[in-house]
Amino acid sequence: MPWRPLDGEMFPSLGWHVADQMSEYLAAPAKMDYSPFEVTREQLEFLVRLYELDPSTGRRVKHRAVIQRPRGWGKSPFLAAIGIAEGLFEVVFDGWDASGQPVAKPWREILTPTVVVTAVSDDQVGNTWKPLLEMLREGPAADEFDIEVLDTFVNLPKGKIERRTSSARSAKGIPGQVAAIMDQTEEWVPGNGGVSLAQTLRNNATKVGGLTIESPNAFTPGERSVAEASAKFWDQIRSGKYKNLERVRSLVYDHREAPAETDTSSYESLVAGLRVSYGDSSDHADGCVLHDPPCEPGWAPIERTALDFFDTSNDPQKMRADFLNQITHASDSYLSQPELRAILDEAKIIGKTEPVTLGFDGSEGRKDSHIADSTVLIGYSVTQKHLFKVGVWEQPDGPAGEGWRPPQLEIEQAVKDAFRKYNVVGFFADPSAGWAGQVKTWEADYNRRLKVKLTANEPIRWRQKDVSRTCEAFEQMHSAIVSGDITFDGSKELTAHFLNARRDARRAGYVLKKPDDDQDYAKIDATWGAMFAFAAGLEALGKGVTNNRKGTARRIY
Repeated sequence: MPWRPLDGEMFPSLGWHVADQMSEYLAAPAKMDYSPFEVTREQLEFLVRLYELDPSTGRRVKHRAVIQRPRGWGKSPFLAAIGIAEGLFEVVFDGWDASGQPVAKPWREILTPTVVVTAVSDDQVGNTWKPLLEMLREGPAADEFDIEVLDTFVNLPKGKIERRTSSARSAKGIPGQVAAIMDQTEEWVPGNGGVSLAQTLRNNATKVGGLTIESPNAFTPGERSVAEASAKFWDQIRSGKYKNLERVRSLVYDHREAPAETDTSSYESLVAGLRVSYGDSSDHADGCVLHDPPCEPGWAPIERTALDFFDTSNDPQKMRADFLNQITHASDSYLSQPELRAILDEAKIIGKTEPVTLGFDGSEGRKDSHIADSTVLIGYSVTQKHLFKVGVWEQPDGPAGEGWRPPQLEIEQAVKDAFRKYNVVGFFADPSAGWAGQVKTWEADYNRRLKVKLTANEPIRWRQKDVSRTCEAFEQMHSAIVSGDITFDGSKELTAHFLNARRDARRAGYVLKKPDDDQDYAKIDATWGAMFAFAAGLEALGKGVTNNRKGTARRIY
């Protein structure tokens, strides 16, 4: 029936009917005695959006969904119920009744349906599979529909529901895949095949007009997980950057986290933040914070969870992700997504006369490896205190990157163009990975123009053996970012490389490295290029270098 969501839009939906069928035929899991499965108001609102119908054709609008909530919110039973509904209940439009309301039929009247419950490990699949079995075995559905509920699959009157932890290759071509439940997609990364598996499942669903639905916890930025990719896609849609904006109504993206200002050192602030992240499932005596009047208290232990934040043996970032549902960062990350987002400035324009410094980090490419590598040239406006991409040449991921070599002539031309376009007063570069000779050439070509030099004889070459200087430069750049003293242009490469970077401790501080669990795919080279450019910029400020329209910087005395 038509339903009015929070934005006031009217549309027909089968969500109410699906919720009624769940209550009629399914048991609530983990109960001593039988009780029907009842969705919360928050879950009902999601179902109504998920089962939205096009009012002109009656076709289902949504083909892909993400519901991201904290641990213990109830994602697994809820997703299990949706999986059962897709395999068994009336979820496909079948016309309008006399009063203009939609009528539905089950998938089995159209094809032989298959529903898959998937994850990248057996334990993860069990999170949804175990309540699914209980909901069917303890409820009326087994007798009403004459289904066979086995430990590893469910035989439906026509079709089946099955669990999968297989590779993408074995999942390819699952016949009649009307729905795929993709659990904990924050753990689905290139290294464990999760990204390929997600693509395969979506392709299977596309063939029959089916549904894929993810149920991640908060992801760690920079790990390139399926959950992170889905969030980036939603950001493109929400920001208007997606070129086919009018055609992306097929995605339901439902993520709610505790307010950013939630103070994990304050019990009262934590309780308030947890009540937001848990919504209707919060057991707080005052009920939920989502609706007016508030819903009755749920099951998630808010006050107990708040106390666990004060256990010093727990990783605070992991606690934020798991319970506040906040997308933060790994404990050894160089930067968090909120910190980087706070310095984003896409409007700044670099003038021809303002002093600019450059940072270069070169790669040689890996002849017999698919391990990720990049060559980068990053700029820094000394007066605007702004990092920007000049050029990034990245090795393609996977087998396509084998034998890759950076385009040396193109890179050399990019450096020439930068010196022609900008008032370059400093240029620091890492000469490793086969670029030592080229750095020497740049030093000969541009020495007279540079006002900032590492040494008189080697004005450009950054010696990484000087670990103390490298550690200090990374720390200075970090301080400038988190304090908001500098900005950056938001380029996708700089963003990704900053979020990928992890701290690697040294006696003098730390340098940056790739994540230990994603050595093959993560790229961080732009962080080094940015550091070189920023360090040169600090030297320029220290020397009092400022603008000159002829491009030859002068000093302030």
